[in-house]
Amino acid sequence: MECVTALRRELSHRNQKSAASMAIPHELTAGETPSVIFGRHADGLHGNFHPVSYRNICANPQWARRLRKVHSASRKPSPATGWRWMELDCANSSDALLMNIFCYCRRLRNPALASLVGVDAGATPEFGFRPRIPLRDGKTDPTEIDMRLGNLLVEAKLTETDFQTADRRMIERYRDFDEVFEGTRLMASAGRISSYQLVRGALAAHALGGSFCVFCDARRPDLIEQWYSVISEVRSCLLRCRLMLLTWQELAGAVAMPLRDFLAIKYGIVA
Repeated sequence: MECVTALRRELSHRNQKSAASMAIPHELTAGETPSVIFGRHADGLHGNFHPVSYRNICANPQWARRLRKVHSASRKPSPATGWRWMELDCANSSDALLMNIFCYCRRLRNPALASLVGVDAGATPEFGFRPRIPLRDGKTDPTEIDMRLGNLLVEAKLTETDFQTADRRMIERYRDFDEVFEGTRLMASAGRISSYQLVRGALAAHALGGSFCVFCDARRPDLIEQWYSVISEVRSCLLRCRLMLLTWQELAGAVAMPLRDFLAIKYGIVA
C-alpha cells in the first residue's frame, strides 16, 4: 500500500500545482490525499487531457461517450461549480491516461508505439470493449476491458489498489477456466480468487485468439508482481507468450515529444 499512497500523493501535488499555476477549473475530493477533479476550460479545453487528445476524443462519438460516465463520488452537481464530476475528470484516472496516449492520433500512426504494443499501425482504439467471454451455461460475460487495439486487449492501471477479487463461483462460471489455469495460487481467502480482472483478461485473449497486456506504472511493483503471479498459473506456453506487461514509462518513450512532456509534468511518467 505504501507505493499506492506515494503515487496518489505525487499525482495530487503535481495536479494541484498545475491547476493553480494555470488557473485551470478544478475541485478536490475529500480525504488526506485529495484527488484533483478537472473541469472544462472556457476555451473548450480540459485540464485532464492533452489538447490534441481531447480534440480527437470530442470528434469521435464513441470516444466522447466515455467522458459522460459519472464519477462514483458525484451524486449531484457540485455546489461550488455547478458541474458533475465524471470519471475521466479525475487526475488519478487510468482510463484518462490511456486515452491521453492512444487518442493523440485518431488512428495508431506511430510506428514505434505500434511496434511496442505489437499491433499493426493504422488500428483504431476501442475503449470499454466487451470481449463476451464464453460461460459454462452458453451465455457470455458482458463486462468490459479497458481497450481493444487490433487483436490486443488492454487493462490499464494507475493508482488502483489491485486487480479486484471475486467469489470463486464467479470465476468458475467461465467455460474455459479449467483449461486455461492451474488456479492453485489464485486463491485468496474465504473462497475468493484474487486478480479477477487479470484472469478475465487472459480468458478473453484465449477465447479471441489475441493478446492481453497490462499497462501499469513502474512505481507499482505490487501490481507487476500480481500480474506475473497470474501468468505463472496459465497452462499453455503459447497463451503465456500472448500475455504481456508494459509500463507507462515504456509507452512514454514511444510517443511524440509534446505528449511525452505532458506525461512527465502531469503524471511524473518519464521515459
